[in-house]
Amino acid sequence: MTPKTKHTTLIKTEAKRLGFLSCGVSKAQFLEEEAPRLEKWLKANMHGQMKYMENHFDKRLDPTKLVEGSKSVISLLLNYFPSEQQNPDSYKISKYAYGTDYHFVIKDKLKSLLHFIQDEIGEVHGRAFVDSAPVLDKAWAARSGLGWIGKHSNLLTQQVGSFYFIAELIVDLDLEYDTPTTDHCGTCTACIDACPTEAIVEPYMVDGSKCISYFTIELKDQIPTEFRGKLDDWMFGCDVCQDVCPWNRFSKPHREPLFDPDPQLLSMTKKDWEEITEEVFQRIFKKSPVKRTKYSGLQRNVKFLKS
Repeated sequence: MTPKTKHTTLIKTEAKRLGFLSCGVSKAQFLEEEAPRLEKWLKANMHGQMKYMENHFDKRLDPTKLVEGSKSVISLLLNYFPSEQQNPDSYKISKYAYGTDYHFVIKDKLKSLLHFIQDEIGEVHGRAFVDSAPVLDKAWAARSGLGWIGKHSNLLTQQVGSFYFIAELIVDLDLEYDTPTTDHCGTCTACIDACPTEAIVEPYMVDGSKCISYFTIELKDQIPTEFRGKLDDWMFGCDVCQDVCPWNRFSKPHREPLFDPDPQLLSMTKKDWEEITEEVFQRIFKKSPVKRTKYSGLQRNVKFLKS
């Protein structure tokens, strides 16, 4: 067994032990195919008010600009599909936000993995990324053979679906690289047909400025009135394109206690959300990604849905 093979096997075994769904590796190099797609998306202003998407264009496409001397991108998936879901007569929260903020949960696991690599292999330099830096997570995961990018622009995996987080370790270690998988969307257009705001403007291209997740999380202004009645009761994020995807019939509940929701969140009705106090908001969403929208943002979203 070559050192590359040995090290790769070691890393993948430890990733599994840490609770990751899967782990794939790709060569740290410039993302040639993604460059024109990203440029086209930005020029069409599909990022709306997410101005940060315009920053660090080169770094988004080249991991060697993020980690000096990097040779490998280790991509990891972590399941978040819940065993129980919200009361159906309620305003909805995206399933990824039910429990503790994934940034904290995954960052800890990535740090453990990096320390393990350094302890077992030696002096390895690297950085952990959980969608808070200019890294094209889905592109790297697809290159690493962990799935293909579906028509809704999310990563999809056979037998698993798409309800998982993607994270990376970019390291200056030579590893054995995986090969991309094939696209299994076929002629299916379920996600395109179901999107309430018609944000999937063509297969594999989402206009972020029309997406319900954008309106309910990223947008700081008032939600445009032309989308009244089109948000399908989503008050934080949106799962429609994933919920209708045939591959998500295979989703299995996660086994990460930190992703379990506050029991009150699951039972709340529309009336409860309309009357929620800041104190209850702070308690239910103490460590949740929902804190990003703040109490005032959630109130704005609920009022918009009610109007």
